Amino acid sequence: MIEGAELYGHLMDSRIAGQVATPREHNLRNYARFARRDPDLLLGLDPAGSWTEAEVLALLARRCGVSPDPARRQGQDTIDPELTIRALDAMAAVLRETAAARGRVLLGTGHPSRLLLFYRQLAAGLRAAGCALLTPARGQRFAMHAPEGARPARLDYVDDVGLVRVYEGNPPIGAPGSAAPDAVGSATPVHTHSPQPVRIALAALAESGHNRPDLLIGDHGWACGAGRLGVRSVGLADSNDPAVFVAEAEGEVAVTVPLDDGVRPDCYGLLSAYVLQQAGMSQ
Repeated sequence: MIEGAELYGHLMDSRIAGQVATPREHNLRNYARFARRDPDLLLGLDPAGSWTEAEVLALLARRCGVSPDPARRQGQDTIDPELTIRALDAMAAVLRETAAARGRVLLGTGHPSRLLLFYRQLAAGLRAAGCALLTPARGQRFAMHAPEGARPARLDYVDDVGLVRVYEGNPPIGAPGSAAPDAVGSATPVHTHSPQPVRIALAALAESGHNRPDLLIGDHGWACGAGRLGVRSVGLADSNDPAVFVAEAEGEVAVTVPLDDGVRPDCYGLLSAYVLQQAGMSQ
């Protein structure tokens, strides 16, 4: 049984919350870029509100726990562990409801090097509870748009968790929806803010005559991109990713969990175990 005090201590010790590694100046720079509607910071969101830099900072102070002082320009920023735990509880409630209905779930991450374990453990719990885990457009090639230009990429799934692999040379030869497993495995899973992967996955479901998922669990463009298209979404977000918090504030993402998304991958295992416990899905 994971108690709240144990989880709180783990968040602080691992620096998933508390005084996190994210520099204050990085946060403020991203809030300003979001206010300017920089596509790399929107993560697929089309904000309804004006969302000035000051409004973004005020929202992140309330929902994430960063310093609300606009004059504080340097140093390390903070994430409130109480807000993290509260959001994990809210995520667990959504998973409990989805599992009770044997819902159809799509999972995906733009941060595979750090957060894949978290999602894989949730996927295992949902699968055991009788949910259908979706893997649409597996192996589909596409040109992933990035600030440095388009990159040849492929949508892949690891234990039913979607991610993007990018090829530094030419992509593997074959039909868009097919490729040898070793070809897919030859490319590295990459960090991306792009909403393209989830848009491709949802389009593939629609084209094959299947309904949308009942729930999307993800981060970055997976969460914002799905929420923008009307799919119920829950996700994780760092203090330098304001779009997911804005999407929650505007009702396009159901739950956003504030945390540092750049610590050691094994540190997130206790968080996923806690969510499954609170959802009544511990194995």
